[in-house]
Amino acid sequence: MNFEYSEKVMRLRNEIEDFLEEHLLPYEHEIAESIETAEDRWKTPDRVEQLKALAKSKGLWNFFLPDSKYGYGLNNLEYAPLAELMGRSRFASEIFNCSAPDTGNMEVLVRYGTEEQKERWLNPLLAGEIRSGFAMTEPNVASSDATNIETRIDSDGDNYVINGRKWYISGACDPRCKILIVMGKTDPDNPNRHLQQSQILVPMDTPGVQVVRAMKVFGNDDAPEGHAEIVFKNVRVPKENIILGEGRGFEIAQGRLGPGRIHHCMRLVGAAQRALEMMCVRAEQRVAFGKPLSKQGSVREDIAKSYCEIEQARLLTLKAADKMDRYGNKAAKDLISMIKIVAPQMACTVLDRAMQLHGAAGLSQDLPLAEAYQMARAIRLADGPDQVHMMQLGRGLAKGYSAMVLQKMRRR
Repeated sequence: MNFEYSEKVMRLRNEIEDFLEEHLLPYEHEIAESIETAEDRWKTPDRVEQLKALAKSKGLWNFFLPDSKYGYGLNNLEYAPLAELMGRSRFASEIFNCSAPDTGNMEVLVRYGTEEQKERWLNPLLAGEIRSGFAMTEPNVASSDATNIETRIDSDGDNYVINGRKWYISGACDPRCKILIVMGKTDPDNPNRHLQQSQILVPMDTPGVQVVRAMKVFGNDDAPEGHAEIVFKNVRVPKENIILGEGRGFEIAQGRLGPGRIHHCMRLVGAAQRALEMMCVRAEQRVAFGKPLSKQGSVREDIAKSYCEIEQARLLTLKAADKMDRYGNKAAKDLISMIKIVAPQMACTVLDRAMQLHGAAGLSQDLPLAEAYQMARAIRLADGPDQVHMMQLGRGLAKGYSAMVLQKMRRR
């Protein structure tokens, strides 16, 4: 297992780091303030659009797709250090056209979309001309078990008619969001619960698509992207909008969520690393009780523990990425679950320590820590809550180790 970065990855890593240090991080607070004070908070700040154009002109664009037809052709292990750098700022991923949920939706269209679907939706997403949403979670059922989903996708002649309610559809409050991938049931009576669901493309301007409200996370509406609650009321779309075919929705979701989960973890390592660096600067510069904070034993311990925990999560992320590349997402599901459990909790812990060390400033809008903590805590639920991953991982471990031990006992 070799986690040394290749020459190509080192070059891209240096270019991304230089871009962030020169063009984004010095203006990060200004961008955040412009959102808060704008007449239209759902409009993307001009500086973000300018930085996207600059990044695109430099070729720093679409790193996440392994197919070289659509970008750099990086595998998961190569993409990990780049996504980690992008995790240092809430704006970075979008600037390089690598932000969720667009990345997952583009992956779905690349893998499963028809040529017509790719032409209409994938190409403008790859170009950064539009944004998209993924409508899976529902307020009235435990959506961590996708077989519970109640939204109906009913056949009617040459069309499907969609009825249901979804919420926390990230990005759907953004006026640039033009397309949704909606998961619902085309065959609710199928005895195989994993063949009941389908996924379908629904343009945002389709009659019957009603944005009810922007959902908040810890009181923050995450403008300008937001997380929408949407009602689908007799929404009619042509049958060619179905992705892969009826009954393939669960299969598509599993193919989509594997990379999505590890991308979140990669970015969280970057957010935690930035928090650690801020802790170190604060500890050296801030004086309390007559000496720098770095002279306090508890502060040193927090810094040391944070460094250990970040490195552990980073290595586990790389190991999961490596297994995905070598053996496929299904074979790596144990490590994907492990890092999805570990990384968000690690980031929450490190960011909490950093906020504590910065005192009142750590909770304020003047520093990125509180907002990063909010993101990390939300990701403990996104793409499957901790408990689901622990349940699945524990079930597999119990079965696997039990079989192994019993087999050894029989050989004695």
